[in-house]
Amino acid sequence: MKNEVTVSEQVTQFLGALAPEPKKKLRAGIRSLDSDRGDIKDLVDALTGYKRLRVGHFRVIYREAFENGMPVRKCLCAERRNVVYEVFTEILLSDLT
Repeated sequence: MKNEVTVSEQVTQFLGALAPEPKKKLRAGIRSLDSDRGDIKDLVDALTGYKRLRVGHFRVIYREAFENGMPVRKCLCAERRNVVYEVFTEILLSDLT
C-alpha cells in the first residue's frame, strides 16, 4: 500500500532554492517515500520518533502518522547533511514557543 507524502513549507522553500539537478534528485527521493524506497533510518535520542531520508548529501527528516486511517509521511525539514539536525531542532523549539 502506498503512503501519502506531504512536505512542510521549509521543505518547499529549500527545494525552491536548489539548482535544477539537485532539486530533481531530492524531489525524486521524497516521492520514493510513498513506496518505502530510499536510504531511510530511524533517528535516536532527542529525535526518537522521526526518520531521515538520505539523498546524496541532503537529508529529509520526516514523521510517519495516520490521518483518516491512511498512512502519511510528513516531510518536516530538508537541508544539507552538515546542518539538518541543528535546523530541525530549531524548528521543533520554535514550535514549542
